[in-house]
Amino acid sequence: MKNRIAEVVRKTKETDIKVKLNIDGSGKAKIDTGIGLLDHMLELFAFHGLFDLEISAKGDLKVDIHHTNEDIGIVLGDAFKKALGDKEGIKRFGSASVPMEDVVGSIAVDISGRGYYKFLYTGQSAFAAKTSDGYLFLDAEHFFESFAKHLGMNLTLTVNLLSQDLHTNLEPIFKALGIALDQATQIDPRRKGIPSTKGVID
Repeated sequence: MKNRIAEVVRKTKETDIKVKLNIDGSGKAKIDTGIGLLDHMLELFAFHGLFDLEISAKGDLKVDIHHTNEDIGIVLGDAFKKALGDKEGIKRFGSASVPMEDVVGSIAVDISGRGYYKFLYTGQSAFAAKTSDGYLFLDAEHFFESFAKHLGMNLTLTVNLLSQDLHTNLEPIFKALGIALDQATQIDPRRKGIPSTKGVID
């Protein structure tokens, strides 16, 4: 199997982002986005997905974190799409549920070529909870949506938001995303060709 690696650079007037990815890695991460909580979450994502991942990002954080956060999702999605190539032999689907205290994050993914993101939650909302650098659950949603659309992945996230601590809500989600995406990107030795009856995944 050829190395499934990618390097993507994106520069705009608002951000300068570089991502290096090895899908078939060992979970090593070097993340520097300027957003502390996002750094930690992406390290968890890489570790549990067994992806080798390097991200360096500079953005207009003096304004707010919105552009940097969203653009990291864009570039990470582009990197996965590039590394997967024509997606020949991949399992395509993956799912995982991870608990942390009274929060359970559940993820289902389909690398279908059609980018779509859906978030469902039950229980008490913790949208107002934020970190010292102003990170909100809504920012995580912007990241997930950008990531899903640029990878070409159908991503459904379900979580019971029982904790008022944002870290506790997001950690099981990012861990589950890593596990589910690892499943979906694995090569199935039984699969001959591209895993679609159409014969192509864009």
